[in-house]
Amino acid sequence: MRVLCYTLRPLTAFGTPLAGDTLFGQLCWTLRHQLGNARLQVLLEGYATGRPFAVVSDAMPSGHVPLPALPSSTWNSSVNADRKALKKRRWLAVGDLAQPLPQWQSVAKTDAELAPVTERAQPHNTINRQTGTTGTGPFAPYSQSQRWYTQDTRLDLHVALDDSRLSVDELGAALAYIGATGFGRDASIGLGKFELVTAARSVQWHRPAGANRYLTLGPCAPQGLGFCPVRSSWQVLTRFGRHGDAAVQGSSPFKKPLLLAQAGAVFRPETLDPALTIIGQGLGGELQLISAAMPQTVHQGYAPVIPILCPEVAA
Repeated sequence: MRVLCYTLRPLTAFGTPLAGDTLFGQLCWTLRHQLGNARLQVLLEGYATGRPFAVVSDAMPSGHVPLPALPSSTWNSSVNADRKALKKRRWLAVGDLAQPLPQWQSVAKTDAELAPVTERAQPHNTINRQTGTTGTGPFAPYSQSQRWYTQDTRLDLHVALDDSRLSVDELGAALAYIGATGFGRDASIGLGKFELVTAARSVQWHRPAGANRYLTLGPCAPQGLGFCPVRSSWQVLTRFGRHGDAAVQGSSPFKKPLLLAQAGAVFRPETLDPALTIIGQGLGGELQLISAAMPQTVHQGYAPVIPILCPEVAA
């Protein structure tokens, strides 16, 4: 699979973070509308058995990738360093991948430096037409958070694509449609809009000699894939997913909870293939139900990866 990079410019607030697995779900709905349900079914053939047609990363500050989720002892830092401040450094410039890994934290950047996000509470209410006011129960006022980016924020989205099954033009048209109509929660009232500011460009990651780990660029499901649990490092993400688009109106929009590893996870295989562009597995399908309402539902448990060289320590 070839890895492509798109640069996005947020246009409105977001109700849902731009996570790779969530983006993949909306991509599937968009392809269904643009190309037809029959074409989508063809694209999803073999998805749960290691044949994804596309794997989407999280959106991240342009020109940067997640700092690996490794123990603090991995990094070169002074004894008197402010550890709380260091933990806020989450993003590594792509050009710094060529540096020795222990130096990465010292050159990493924070969210505030690259893509500052302001969380704001948006009040909502529903009027009871019998009383003409709000009230209790379903008529009680409530608020939901919104994520606002600055005007100059640019985000990179990496997609590992099998272009023999879905063309680059078809993928670009689908992403542009998502940006125009809105992504995630409250897209119907104007949230989640973005534009593509660059065309798709191919990505070739730095591949260090002797690479021994994979760094993930999105949530993934590594369970049962033979990674060493002692020499791998990750942060757990429990995804309480729900259906989107037309399936929201079904009998049950909620999916089963899924246990994933967040972007920035580091996995140690027995033998690393430096040419591998993704790891993980497809979740769902009729043999592994994650939705009672739509048995054919799948969830992206794959993630694009970068090969890295991590110093070995005693297990």
